[in-house]
Amino acid sequence: MDSIFSNDDKIDEDFYDELEEILILGDIGVHTTENILDKLRGQVKSEHIKKKSECREFLINTIKEEMAIGETAYEFEKTTSVVFVIGVNGVGKTTSIGKLASHLKAQGRKVMLAACDTFRAAAGSQLEEWSHRAGAEMIGGVEGQDPSSVLFDAVTAAKARGVDVLLVDTAGRLHNKKNLMEELKKMNRIIDKVFPEVHRENMIVLDASTGQNALNQAKEFGEVANLTGIILTKMDGTAKGGIAIAIQSELGVPVKYIGVGEKIVDLQKFNADRFVDALFDVKLEEEDNE
Repeated sequence: MDSIFSNDDKIDEDFYDELEEILILGDIGVHTTENILDKLRGQVKSEHIKKKSECREFLINTIKEEMAIGETAYEFEKTTSVVFVIGVNGVGKTTSIGKLASHLKAQGRKVMLAACDTFRAAAGSQLEEWSHRAGAEMIGGVEGQDPSSVLFDAVTAAKARGVDVLLVDTAGRLHNKKNLMEELKKMNRIIDKVFPEVHRENMIVLDASTGQNALNQAKEFGEVANLTGIILTKMDGTAKGGIAIAIQSELGVPVKYIGVGEKIVDLQKFNADRFVDALFDVKLEEEDNE
C-alpha cells in the first residue's frame, strides 16, 4: 500500500489495477473493492485530483465511512439485554462469550451465561470454565437437551435475579439451516413471552483468518437471524484484516469487537479510525498512542 502511493506519477489505469489487486489480496473482497474504486474514480474526476497522495487520503476516509458503527452500537452494554452469540464451531465463540462477560463485568454489569449449545459434547463444560474466569453466573443443561428449555430457565433466572446482560451460547450448526432457523425462532418466542421488554442483540463470531469464508458464514447466518453485530476473532494472527471492511460493507452489520489474543482481557471494542489507519500505516498522534 505504501509503494503505490510513494510517487506522484499520473493517475492512470495501471494505478487503479494495482490498487485493486492490493485491496483484494488484503481480503477486502471483489465487490467491496469495486465499490471503493468506483467512488475513488468519481472523486478523482469531480475534484480534478492529479496526485496519488490525494487519492490515498480520500481512500482512507472512504473506508472509515464504510466502517462507521453508529452511536447506538453498544447500547446493550448499558441496558438490560439478552445477547444471542452465534457462529460455526471453531471460530472462538465460547472464548468470545467469556471475554465479553469479563468486559461487561469490568463495567460493573451483572452478567449471566446460558449454555444453550447442547448439541456439541463438552460445550457446556467449556462455557462453565469461562464463566468461572469471568466471575459470571451460568445456567446450563445436559447434552441433547432442548436448547429452548435451557434458555427458558436462564431468562427466567436472569429476570428474577436482576441480571443486566444475559449472554446466550448457541449451537454452531450451519449444515442444516432449517433446524437452526426453527431453533432460533423457538428461542426468540421464549424471550418474547418471558421477558418481552428486554433489549435484544444477535452477535455473530467470525474467524478473521478464514478470509472470504467468514463473509460467507455471515451471509448464511444472516438468513436465519437479524444480525446486529460482529465479533471478529484472531485479528492478532492474520494479515487479512480487510475482511472486516468486506463484511461491514456488504452486509451492513458493524464489527463491534475484535479478539487480539488468548487472554480474557484480549477483546477490544472495534475502533474504525485506528483500524483503517493501521491498514494504511498512518502514524497516530502521540497523545493517542497509549
